[in-house]
Amino acid sequence: MEKPGIVITGVSGRMGQMLARAVLASDQARLVGATVREGSPWAGRDLGEAMGGAALGITVTDDPVGAIAGAQAVIDFTTPDATVAFAELTAQARAVHVIGTTGFKPGHLAKITAAARHAPIIRAGNMSLGVNLLVGLTRKVAAALGEDWDVEVVEAHHNRKVDAPSGTALMLGEAAAEGRGHTLDELRTPAREGITGARQSGTIGFSAIRGGDVVGEHDVIFATAGERVVLRHLASDRMIFARGALRAALWGQDKGPGEYDMADVLGL
Repeated sequence: MEKPGIVITGVSGRMGQMLARAVLASDQARLVGATVREGSPWAGRDLGEAMGGAALGITVTDDPVGAIAGAQAVIDFTTPDATVAFAELTAQARAVHVIGTTGFKPGHLAKITAAARHAPIIRAGNMSLGVNLLVGLTRKVAAALGEDWDVEVVEAHHNRKVDAPSGTALMLGEAAAEGRGHTLDELRTPAREGITGARQSGTIGFSAIRGGDVVGEHDVIFATAGERVVLRHLASDRMIFARGALRAALWGQDKGPGEYDMADVLGL
């Protein structure tokens, strides 16, 4: 069977280039297309040369319609608005759409759900194996501890990240809420500044740090009188996300339409 052909969207970005390199290095998939936003200086160039290497015979395009039409999978770490547009195109192509984009609003998610009626969509705020194990642990610890344990999710990322809390932090908060039998919307406390008053019991808080070139750090802190439990994941190389996304694209090849996440991919 021919290896599945994969298209990388937003290939000129740091994560896009990392994804392209992961696919090129794989013996299980083919890189068949790479897209950029309209007007990008990368459009029309050979991908290998644009990334500072030898020519690959893959021309970067700002026309996602043509690129996605012949693909078996699309890996997409771009922006919410762009991802929604790609989801429609990927659904039309009946290709697997792997989404690592974060910062979605309810309207975006509704459109992604609609696209998933026609093709498999695998979406996660974080594609790494370690983080997804942390999500499972967070859910179990939250279920085991009572609501007199405060929960705080603390995350740190590089100074160019535009959304906060991170998608991974929200995944962890959702897991903690599920462990307590609630939704995150029911338990989430807004960002604190000024005279906020005492913390309300049972709520889940978030703190975001932005600075330097931090790839990603996440702590889930469970705190009560006299003790704390801290669950932590540290990422030092973005390639972990690229490898996870590629694994998701391969896993989705024989799956029917629907919404999936990395827990499905990893069998957790």
